[in-house]
Amino acid sequence: MANHKSSLKRIRQTKTKTLHNKYYAKTMRNAVRKLRAMTNKEEAVKLYPAVQKMLDKLTKTNIIHKNKAANLKSSLALHISKLG
Repeated sequence: MANHKSSLKRIRQTKTKTLHNKYYAKTMRNAVRKLRAMTNKEEAVKLYPAVQKMLDKLTKTNIIHKNKAANLKSSLALHISKLG
């Protein structure tokens, strides 16, 4: 157990930030999953900018790595282009 006031506070802050980051990471994963499951090209094209924006925001706040975001955006764009 922590012995200092500051370390106790740091533990509380870490817990809060972890929950916050998990929420947004899970939301992003669900959005990506939803986009990958789509078979209608028009709907997928409409949803893609929102997912792309979400990935960029999470990258900016260091919740996900920039290369992971780039890989996801690339694979989703490829998926959309293959839809007929």
